[in-house]
Amino acid sequence: MARKPILLSWSGGKDSAWALHLLRNSPEYSAEYEVVGLLTTVNQHFGRVAMHGFREELLDLQGEAAGLPLWKVPLPWPCSNEVYEGLMAEVCARAVGEGLHGIAFGDLFLEDIRAYRVEKMAGTGLEPIFPCWLIPTDELARSMIAAGIRAHLVCVDPKKLDRRFAGRVFDEQLLAELPASVDPCGERGEFHTFVSAGPCFFDPGGPPSGGKSGSIEVSAGEIVERDNFVYADLFPASNPMHSELTTHS
Repeated sequence: MARKPILLSWSGGKDSAWALHLLRNSPEYSAEYEVVGLLTTVNQHFGRVAMHGFREELLDLQGEAAGLPLWKVPLPWPCSNEVYEGLMAEVCARAVGEGLHGIAFGDLFLEDIRAYRVEKMAGTGLEPIFPCWLIPTDELARSMIAAGIRAHLVCVDPKKLDRRFAGRVFDEQLLAELPASVDPCGERGEFHTFVSAGPCFFDPGGPPSGGKSGSIEVSAGEIVERDNFVYADLFPASNPMHSELTTHS
């Protein structure tokens, strides 16, 4: 029986990366679904992934490493919720038109977010799928690290987590230092990440075509505060112009 083709809502962070890993490798999902594209919203004014704030060129490298095409949704800046929902409705219509079965999300436990997604997809003909749902986040965080997920904290909410965590690697040492009030996976918006390596970047059939590595080498840029969030900029390590690219969204 043919697997059902789906999109994965891709933030570029560890949760969506783990969702891709589960969809490709977990017996519960891999026999039923086939991820055929990564759906990402991009702030077209700044050329950065929405909310997480990392550069679009890094998103492109993630798509290559995962061996999957990117479905980019360009968002104007500023972007109202009405405009956002209209653009997402267009994406859903395109997905249905191309014969896709559903869209998967990396949500962990926030009931209101899940309910919002289910509501907006009702009637579209697409199934919402939540492969990471209700995995205990302390267990999940350690499973990610043990499996080789390499991620940096690229966005921190200083109201919930000290700004010194911006730019840090998501590892056991970081987990040990997180305040008790902060979810180990940052699910309440305490922090957002950029994934540069992990099992998410290897298709079950082998590395992505073209012999590309399953990891992305990055170098650190400046840390800035904007719109009440602290952002840690990253560049592709191969970018010789990184010292000149310091404007942050």
